[in-house]
Amino acid sequence: MIEKSETKKYPASIRNWPEDDRPREKLLKHGEHVLSNAELLAILIRTGTTGKSAVDLGRELLNKFKSLRSMSGIDVSEFKEINGLKDAKIAQIKAAIELGRRMMSEEKAFHGVVKSSSDVVDFLMPLMRDLKKELFKILLLDKGNRIFEVIDIDKGTVDRVNPSVREVLMVALKYQSPAMILAHNHPSGNTAPSEADKRLTKDLVKAASAMELRIFDHVIIGENSYCSFADEGLIEEYEIEAIK
Repeated sequence: MIEKSETKKYPASIRNWPEDDRPREKLLKHGEHVLSNAELLAILIRTGTTGKSAVDLGRELLNKFKSLRSMSGIDVSEFKEINGLKDAKIAQIKAAIELGRRMMSEEKAFHGVVKSSSDVVDFLMPLMRDLKKELFKILLLDKGNRIFEVIDIDKGTVDRVNPSVREVLMVALKYQSPAMILAHNHPSGNTAPSEADKRLTKDLVKAASAMELRIFDHVIIGENSYCSFADEGLIEEYEIEAIK
């Protein structure tokens, strides 16, 4: 029996590990699905730091942020709190996470005519539910009610986004879009529209109506939930007010 004092440890450097234990070689030999989250992060991180391998850094990231999904939208400064993570490594990690989010959105993306708020939410949920600050998007529709462009119009704070009516309508005019859908996220997860949300939407519906443009909906994205102004009857209410 080997005494505990005789037990040998691998050196911190991954290049000194047995080949089958190295994340990159393991992925190429057996496929990415066999790697742990820490090992996948290690491939992005590439190199460790004094006393810590890239896998150690991957584990530290997961310990700090709890999950891969929770790293989405995290400020760069929080990543830098982990010793050994510099700009290049952080950029690689954030780029990979963003690609994952966009892949999820592509998988959910609909093709053809937009028929309901659920069509829009399936597309936007992976992109917006984990953002730490509010982001306002405009989905521009063509004459056949197909989305042909998505524009980020304003990025606000953790609890407020404040695009102007003029700014939103200028985007529609620039792209010659006859109709649009508005969307923004609530980082708190609570999808109930604020009074400011209602006021902005009402002003936009009225101004758009005067310019012979249509706003079909305003969708608020939360934590796996959403609120649709159209589903709640508010868009119709604002349109009726606009023609009085």
